[in-house]
Amino acid sequence: MRIRLHGTPDECDHTAAALAEVLEVLDTSRHYADRPPSKLCRVYLTVAPPTTATGPHSHGANND
Repeated sequence: MRIRLHGTPDECDHTAAALAEVLEVLDTSRHYADRPPSKLCRVYLTVAPPTTATGPHSHGANND
């Protein structure tokens, strides 16, 4: 899966680290700056889909 983060460099770094706590991050791109005068950037994460479904939206045997 590919996830795009869009925000300040600090926001993108913080969010990428938080996502790495719950997903297997296979690759993280560099910061791609938006056109000036924006101070925002984009970061792309390549992650492995979760192997087991958990949480309120999972479709296990008890949630069908």
